[in-house]
Order: sequence, then C-alpha cells, then structure tokens
Amino acid sequence: MPVSLVLLRQFPLLQPLPKATLEALSEAMTLQSFARRSNVMTKDSVASELGFLVDGRLQGVDFTVDGRSVGLYFVDAGDYFGELSVVDGLPASEFVVAATKSTVAFLSAQAARELIFAHPDLARGVMTRLAGRVRAVTAQRTLLGLSNPFQRLCVLILQLPQRTVGNEVHIDNAPTHQELAIMINASRETVTRAFHLLFFNTLLEREGNTLKLTRLGTIKDIAEGRVDPPKA
Repeated sequence: MPVSLVLLRQFPLLQPLPKATLEALSEAMTLQSFARRSNVMTKDSVASELGFLVDGRLQGVDFTVDGRSVGLYFVDAGDYFGELSVVDGLPASEFVVAATKSTVAFLSAQAARELIFAHPDLARGVMTRLAGRVRAVTAQRTLLGLSNPFQRLCVLILQLPQRTVGNEVHIDNAPTHQELAIMINASRETVTRAFHLLFFNTLLEREGNTLKLTRLGTIKDIAEGRVDPPKA
C-alpha cells in the first residue's frame, strides 16, 4: 500500500523534494505497525531500509556485557532512523525498539542511498544528523561519568527537546521513568525517587505528559554541580 503524500510531507528531511520525487517515494515505501517494546531494528543485522516514524516513539538501545539496557537516543514522529547503515552498508550498532505503539514508513536502503546522493539538501540533512549523533554520544559519555544519579538525571532533563511557553520551559511527551533510567545507568526506582524530590521541591511540575521546568536555574545548578541535590 503506497504511503500518502500527506504523510511524507510531515518529514522535514523530505520537504525539499519536488512533488514528482515524493510521488515516486509514495509508491516505493511501505507502512508497518509495531507494538510497544517490539524490535523495529535489530543490532548486527545490515539495515536494508531507512525508517521514517509516522507516529509513536522509538528508542535506540544497546546492552552491556552483563545484560543491562543502555538507552542511546529517542526517535519521535517526523524523524527518521537507520541512516548510518544505509550510508556505510555495515550492520546496525544498536537496537531500535518501540517505546510506544508506533507506525513506521520504510524505504529500501538502495533507494534511500540513491535519493540521498541525488539531492544535496538531503545529503546535508543526513550529514547534520550523523554529526548530531556523534555530539550526543559525547555528551552522554560525559553524563555517565558523573557519580550522582540525581545529577545525571538533571543533566539528561536539560538535554531533552524543550519549548518555551511565556516564561516557562516545557518538555512535551516526556520519556517514562524506565526510559530515563536506562539513559543514565540507574534503576527505575532511583529515577522515581528523584522525580518525587523534584516535584516536592517545586523544581518541576507535571501536566499530563508535559514536564514544566519551574526552576530551571536550580536544575542547571544541580546538573553542573554548583548545588547539591535536594533531600527529602
């Protein structure tokens, strides 16, 4: 079943493409649904497709030698994944799992490579994404070097996508405690206790699935080690 042009136009990477190219992509791409926690891409398998997330949320994860999950990044609706293996033809270096029920549009690796190489704007976008991945990995290595899990959590909160509403900073579609825990190498219970203290000390507020950073300066001070984390 072809992927509609309306869906394809929601992806910033594809927006510079002319209508004729989008129509060809519409015929070439396929849609697939994934249940929560199911594998969307498997590590060490050569990715045969470039994935575009239509709805839901995905998380890139890997595992330590003793079997612990390590969260690497999130993929939100309108974003894409699998570009590293598409570009270099090597196996994927991590798993991509569905954090929520998700729908993905897939384009074959060969078609994706031809598309990227034929359109400089797409090539620039993919290069920018790959550079961003390297920077994110560097930032996470620094985060994991911090000994205090509360401080690690504050650093991660500040790294999540934000939007400004008046004088407030909001984080929409906040990750679950478990998703955050594997990003900072801590237990879910540790993250839950930390959030309890953040709420109790009015550093954060929650409205539905949105986090409001009500005392952004203090969160930054904790993240940078200038202020000790609050205690119960």
